Amino acid sequence: MALNTSAEAPIPVGEVSRLIGGWIDRLGAVWVEGQITQISRRPGAGVVFLTLRDPSHDISVSVTCFRQVFDAVSDVVGEGARVVVLAKPEWYAPRGTLSLRAAEIRPVGIGELLARLEALKRSLGREGLFDLDRKRPLPFLPQLIGLVTGRASAAERDVLENARLRWPAVRFEVRNVAVQGAHAVPQVVRAVQDLDAHDEVDVIVVARGGGSVEDLLPFSDERLIRAVAECRTPVVSAIGHEPDSPLLDLVADLRASTPTDAAKRVVPDVGEELERVAHLRQRGVRAVRALLEREERGLAHALARPSMERPHRMVEEREEQVSALVDRARRTVRHLLDRADSELSHTRARVVALSPAATLERGYAVLQHADGHVVRTADELADGEVLRARVASGDPFEVTVGPRT
Repeated sequence: MALNTSAEAPIPVGEVSRLIGGWIDRLGAVWVEGQITQISRRPGAGVVFLTLRDPSHDISVSVTCFRQVFDAVSDVVGEGARVVVLAKPEWYAPRGTLSLRAAEIRPVGIGELLARLEALKRSLGREGLFDLDRKRPLPFLPQLIGLVTGRASAAERDVLENARLRWPAVRFEVRNVAVQGAHAVPQVVRAVQDLDAHDEVDVIVVARGGGSVEDLLPFSDERLIRAVAECRTPVVSAIGHEPDSPLLDLVADLRASTPTDAAKRVVPDVGEELERVAHLRQRGVRAVRALLEREERGLAHALARPSMERPHRMVEEREEQVSALVDRARRTVRHLLDRADSELSHTRARVVALSPAATLERGYAVLQHADGHVVRTADELADGEVLRARVASGDPFEVTVGPRT
């Protein structure tokens, strides 16, 4: 509704700003297309500030959004990117400025394509197809290399020529396929699977020259990524130039920056290997020579020892020790025998002194009853009893006990 104002009855600026804000609030959310010319992301802040420009009319407007809204497309959206924004217009009355509060940001054109590829990359990454522990090492010297590339392409020529320059005896099994367009993906997938089933193929190289994002799109196709992930043979990705990064680079066992780099990474250089062999041979000769010299020095040192100069010296020294030990042993045995003889003589003398025979020698006699018991007291005797008497010499004889008075 129009305002009734005049030079005599104007309305304040604040009222005009308030009314503009009311009209803008009634507008609601709108889809806006433009080019991002400035991005401000403050560390720790939950809001991102953008400047959206209309190149055809040279008009810019400020845009704010929550960090999670911008993070959803931050991988494919940067300054200069064209985007479509779902935003609610907002009017800041104190300053009289218009801004947009974005709820969703979508890339346009190449940005949209990159966004889809980024989503596919995250999905396949969560499945573990890009994990480093799935990568297989390449053989040192492959006997047969499988090559998937375009027919009569510069990539094919680069791989074949550079590989043969490095190792002339290398052999290739080439599969020529379409490398862009609608037929590229199924042909590349069939070629990779065919080479993977080939028993003699040691490594597979997928090569293509540079191109636009759309040209390289087949090498980010999910069907090709899964086919490469299922291969038993190591796969090398050599797509485009250094800045190009199709998803095939992530699933392959080795990513080469160019087809020429792939040839250098797959086969060794014969000149370098011959030089390495010569260097190793020289190291081996030096090591053997050093070992022999060390052993010669050790042998010379051993021969210079007195025991080697006069081998009998040790025997002579031991002979003196053995003789001394024998003499000592003899003296010890002789001493032991002498002491034992002395002890035996003393024992014999004591035995003789205590022997009954010695008593008999002094004139005593031993009387025994008929049953052999020795007579000890006179009370044991009976008149007329016959006793047996033993003296120091001669045979025992009988005596008769007479009457006692």
